[in-house]
Amino acid sequence: MNMRTKPNNRELWYSFAAILIISVAYLFIVMMYEQVPRSREFFGHSIGILGFLLMLMTETLYSVRKRRRTARWGRMASWLEFHIFTGLVGPYMVLLHSSWKFNGLAGVVMLMTVIIVLSGFIGRYIYTALPRTADGVEIEASALEDQIAHANTELQRWLSGQPDESFRKLLGRFSAQPEGSSNRVLLILGRGLFEWRQRLFWRREVRKLDSSAQTKVKDLERLLGQQRTLNRQLASLTMARRMLALWHAIHIPIGMALFTAAFVHIVAAIYYATLLR
Repeated sequence: MNMRTKPNNRELWYSFAAILIISVAYLFIVMMYEQVPRSREFFGHSIGILGFLLMLMTETLYSVRKRRRTARWGRMASWLEFHIFTGLVGPYMVLLHSSWKFNGLAGVVMLMTVIIVLSGFIGRYIYTALPRTADGVEIEASALEDQIAHANTELQRWLSGQPDESFRKLLGRFSAQPEGSSNRVLLILGRGLFEWRQRLFWRREVRKLDSSAQTKVKDLERLLGQQRTLNRQLASLTMARRMLALWHAIHIPIGMALFTAAFVHIVAAIYYATLLR
């Protein structure tokens, strides 16, 4: 089973790159006309339409693909990356469309957009706590236990081929470090902090090794990292599923309310800005 133990962050980099490009274009328009583009003008209107379409794609496409598990429209992981990309770039374009004015219904829509984006970041963090294959399919506990057994075997095989006892001593000190907390919620939400502390501890211990051992320690670091990630995922599997279900119960209604308000705003904008002229 091709398992992915660490989340892929490339969709975030793509999003930030797209936001940077859009920002440069926006600043160019500001300098050219010496004013912030109004929402009713061509640039402001166009960026608002494109942003809303991206948000609409965020709300619909991934959900449709998730309900078609047997479909061959690309991997679920790729659709999730696209979902995150459109969920970041779309709201940013809508923000620029607002001309930095947040009055009335437009202000409500913008506030709800900010809330839904922040909620999306939380959901992504909980989502990546669950063990998944490279295709984005969730792994059951039994399969995860098999992965842990395989990782332990691979680690012992590597150690058996190393005559230097310093590696075993390093393993003993590293394995003795607590994962962070017996609280399953903190184990999920605080895993970034725990991993950062472990990296600091690891680097401090590696500096104590002689130069010949330091050249070989990268393989041990990789194996130990994989082992600890798998053990943490197994320990927090049930809680992560509950938290993700709770997040869906909150996130989806907010998204529906956002698009209802957005549609009302669009209809009102068309009526007052176009039909009454």
